[in-house]
Amino acid sequence: MSDYQRLYIDGGCYFFTVVTWRRQKLFSSIDAVQLLKNAFKSVMQQKKFTLDAIVVLPDHLHCIMRLPAADHDYSGRWREIKKHVTKRYKKSGDTQVTKIWQPRFWEHLIRDEEDWRRHMDYIHYNPVKHGYVAAPADWPHSSFNRCVEHGLYPREWGDAPLDTLQNMDLE
Repeated sequence: MSDYQRLYIDGGCYFFTVVTWRRQKLFSSIDAVQLLKNAFKSVMQQKKFTLDAIVVLPDHLHCIMRLPAADHDYSGRWREIKKHVTKRYKKSGDTQVTKIWQPRFWEHLIRDEEDWRRHMDYIHYNPVKHGYVAAPADWPHSSFNRCVEHGLYPREWGDAPLDTLQNMDLE
């Protein structure tokens, strides 16, 4: 049994990796991705938080979540998001799938601006890393294009391998 303890900070900014059960490619369809988006929207209305960045791949997702100033309960948010997806996915009629999520998730407290930037880059480059697309702008299930619109990235960012992401394996 691991003695790992999560770090809960009021108003914290966290990077997360959340993985499907046995890496099933459950989020390969637009309908399944929409189901996940709806789960985020629903939970955001109940338990406020913001997403700085997100990428949804067929078998996992990464995101950066910011919590309100007097709140540190990211575990409760993930429990509700996973529960929302699980209930609705099972109602969708896919009888082959018995489990949706791996237990738990991986989190990292963002420490400073440089740490935030590296994790933003990791999120947005992830579809390229996994060979799904040639450039981050080509992946439809990512916040990359929104970030381009806000001036955080040029559209051609990530068209070539990035040295800044070496030694970052957050899967």
